[in-house]
Amino acid sequence: MIQVKGLTYHYPGPSAFSLRGISFTLGKGEWVALMGGNGSGKTTLVRCLNGLIIPEDGDVLVDGLSLRETDHLQEIRRRLGMVFQNPTNQIVAATVERDIAFGLENLGLPADVMRQRVSEAVERFHLSGYEMYPPHLLSGGERQRLALASVWVMRPGYLVLDEPTSLLDPAGREDVINWIKKEKDESNPGILLITQYPEEAMMCDRMLVLHQGELIMDGPPRTLFMDTERFHSLGLGVPVEIELGKLINDDLC
Repeated sequence: MIQVKGLTYHYPGPSAFSLRGISFTLGKGEWVALMGGNGSGKTTLVRCLNGLIIPEDGDVLVDGLSLRETDHLQEIRRRLGMVFQNPTNQIVAATVERDIAFGLENLGLPADVMRQRVSEAVERFHLSGYEMYPPHLLSGGERQRLALASVWVMRPGYLVLDEPTSLLDPAGREDVINWIKKEKDESNPGILLITQYPEEAMMCDRMLVLHQGELIMDGPPRTLFMDTERFHSLGLGVPVEIELGKLINDDLC
């Protein structure tokens, strides 16, 4: 389980943005959406989850391991895989094959195990034939699949996906969402999906909403989205089916 306890963080500066007392849990097998407007603190929060940012106050525990214990950071990052919004920022090697293998090399796995896992990842993420390609020659959708493959290959127990579909066309978005569904069915990891698309949030078991650094909503997506006026006031969208349902009900009344 991921346990976030009273997480607080301030950026330097008099008018700086902060996270204030964020607390929630995410269990194995749970698919949770995280929404919020620009500047609400979503990316800052997820960077705290694996120690890329160390909070001023509060703590994050991953399966009981605290990110405040520096000896725990490597193991936390092995258990919690993170995919960023822009996959180019996550590419570290000169070829697709080497990029997928990079994390496995850091784990010190035997060469035969690495070869097997890389082969599985290439096939799973439809990158066959691209093994020796420089990643910068891939399309945006292919680079995002490469970023997902490079995390998946390490078999993390939790996945934190920071708006992985925001830079993709509809076909690329569908590929990513279908992979998330497949991964949930097959491996049952805990998944935190940061998204601006309400339709993606509706697929999740639970939804968190951040506003100005505070966690203001936590519950089933369909239930939370029924408060359409509140979402509109936050600059957030509501699924079309919810909007239409409310319009029909208002007309009947």
